[in-house]
Amino acid sequence: MNTRLRLSVSAALTASALVATAAQGDDQTLDFGVPAWPGITVKTEIAEQLLNPLGYETRTQEIGLQVIYQGMESGDIDVFLGAWLPAQREMFTPRKESGVLIDVANNVDGAQMTLAVPADVYNSGIQSFADLDEHRDQFNGRIYGFGAGSAASEILNEAIDSDAWGLGDWNLVDTSEVAMLSAARDAISREEAIVWVGWTPHWMNLELPMRYLDDPDNLFGENNGESDVLTLLRTDYAEANPNLTIFFEQFSFTADEQSWMIQAFGQEERALSEVATQWINEHPERIEAMLADVMTSDGDPAWPIIEAQLER
Repeated sequence: MNTRLRLSVSAALTASALVATAAQGDDQTLDFGVPAWPGITVKTEIAEQLLNPLGYETRTQEIGLQVIYQGMESGDIDVFLGAWLPAQREMFTPRKESGVLIDVANNVDGAQMTLAVPADVYNSGIQSFADLDEHRDQFNGRIYGFGAGSAASEILNEAIDSDAWGLGDWNLVDTSEVAMLSAARDAISREEAIVWVGWTPHWMNLELPMRYLDDPDNLFGENNGESDVLTLLRTDYAEANPNLTIFFEQFSFTADEQSWMIQAFGQEERALSEVATQWINEHPERIEAMLADVMTSDGDPAWPIIEAQLER
């Protein structure tokens, strides 16, 4: 049975408040922590659509990122499919070092986060962080971000404070993801210069003519913002449920696949269950690989159960 627990929780909510308002984690129910990010929402739905027919009960708690990490620490969250590193390292590293959680897989191949510009701006010769300050007036000295308090915001504020790449007199315009991408789309339509925080997977890579800037100093991480999107399991839960640990070790997607999911659900606003079901039905070979050596809750092979439900 798929029980969906929807919570409205502010980012400042403490772990103790989570205990008071959310259903308590237990060995029978797999509790997913899901922030309001389309990609993680769809991935979680795919996982639930695969696990529920196998006899596993799941529950989704829609809460903020900090609360998810706190919930894993308190035992209320068992799995998180969106640990973006290195951006989340300050939340992730101490909890991994303390043994609270383990990372079992990188579930997105090809993820990246760094600064982006319109393709025509890139083609004009602005191709690196080193090129930005020389063309400050074109950009009005502004970098657009997607929210104060985000890891990207912290990286850019630190870069401005330290005058990295001559950005000391630039301003970070931190609004929201929607407002940031609306500004990017508007600037592109007017053939004006704009620089914003871009990442893949995301629908922006499918809909906007854009390029990522080179950054030899790797402000957003090694290899120009190359990122891992880790699957985290609460350590106690993983040890008690080795069969599900095998499943999550094999549960992964390409950046392009996830960009499609984000576009279909977050941009086109298609029904969540429909998007997840379509991906499952269109990728039987991938599903079979995800379920290799995975058993149902009764101990039977998992793949034949799911194979019988696929639409041909």
